[in-house]
This record gives sequence, C-alpha cells and structure tokens, in this order.
Amino acid sequence: MKSIVVFSGGLDSTVLLHQLLAAGDTVAAISVDYGQRHRRELEHAKAIAGRLGVDWQLANLSAICPFIAASSQTSASIAVPHGHYAEESMKQTVVPNRNMIMLSVAAGWAISRRFDRVAYGAHTGDHAIYPDCRPEFARALGNAIRLADWHPVDLHCPFIEMMKAEIVKLGASLNVDFSATWSCYEEGETHCGKCGTCFERQEAFSLAGVLDPTVYQDPRPRPAFGSA
Repeated sequence: MKSIVVFSGGLDSTVLLHQLLAAGDTVAAISVDYGQRHRRELEHAKAIAGRLGVDWQLANLSAICPFIAASSQTSASIAVPHGHYAEESMKQTVVPNRNMIMLSVAAGWAISRRFDRVAYGAHTGDHAIYPDCRPEFARALGNAIRLADWHPVDLHCPFIEMMKAEIVKLGASLNVDFSATWSCYEEGETHCGKCGTCFERQEAFSLAGVLDPTVYQDPRPRPAFGSA
C-alpha cells in the first residue's frame, strides 16, 4: 500500500505515520503552510520525517491566509483561547475549511504519484470542535476524492473513532518519540500548557498512563497515572 500522510508534526499525525510504516506501507508526508500562527509545527514535521527517512514535502499555501482569517490561528487580531476544548471559546481555533484544503492538495499529490490513499489523523475528540474531523465529512470527502480522477485514491482515517488517549497508547506501543511532536497553538519555544491542544495533550497522556515528556510553560497539575 502506498500512502500520503497529511502531516502536521503533531501527536496524532506522527502516530499515524509510525503506524503506516510499521504496517509496511510506502509512505510520503505532506505538510501545509497556510500562514498558521503555530508555524513551529512545520519545523517539527520536517525533523520527524527526516529522522524516519520519509519523503516529506511542504506545500506553501501561505498566500491564502487572508481568505481563511476568521480564526485565532490565521489572524493576529484574534487571541488563542485558553482552556479545555469543551469550552465554547475553542471554536475560535477553527480554521475555515482547513482539512478540505490540505486533503485536496494531498489528494492531488497522491494522484500524480499513483499512490493508493491519503491518510489523516482526525479522532473522536476533534468532532465537537472541528466540523472537518467528523466521520460524515470524511465519508463525503472520501467519495469526492475517489471521483476526482481516473486513478482512484482512498481517504484513510483510522483514528476517527478513537480518543486521543488511545492514540497515545498506540504511539507508545510503536515507540513514538512524543517529545519530537508539536501540538501547541501558541508561538513560543515550548508548549504553553494553556491552550486547548495543550490541555488535550496533557489529559491524553494522563488517561493513557503514559509518561508525558513535553515541556510546558504552565503545565496542569498531573494526576497519578490512571486517576484522571
């Protein structure tokens, strides 16, 4: 199987990359610069792919940033909300149509290289906040991608019914170096510990009973493994 991974350098897409490699897939990874605030993720994606010997490409779509600016991640005038993803304010982190844009570019690359599928790491915890991580979105876009060219490409979403703690457990079983991944929506040198992705990341490690190697500027109190 030949797979293109939409690769942010975050925890979920890194575990996905390792899973496909472990399954014996021929894997290439694509990251997208859409002018995001948290551009540090692109540096992590490049470094991880390099260490794994994976063909990595960066699609520079930064010029579209003004057209998808109704988000804390694409507009300097909108602050990154802090707190848990359950809070209503987290909807400010939604980048309009982000996954459709990234998956469309990845699908084009997959078609041109005659790969079998495009994979992305949407999971159950994303569904309430990000419309483009819902199973119904994935099904609809998967159907559209298969119709986009005479060479059919599938959309592969193996985590879409999994919680993030389950993904952490899977990553631990695959010996993923979690310290190399980047989740934070802020712009600092280390994870802020306050934004929704940092909250979710800390919570997932705690629930999974896996040591979190991440350095946070302002970490949440970490309960004993299995007590969260």
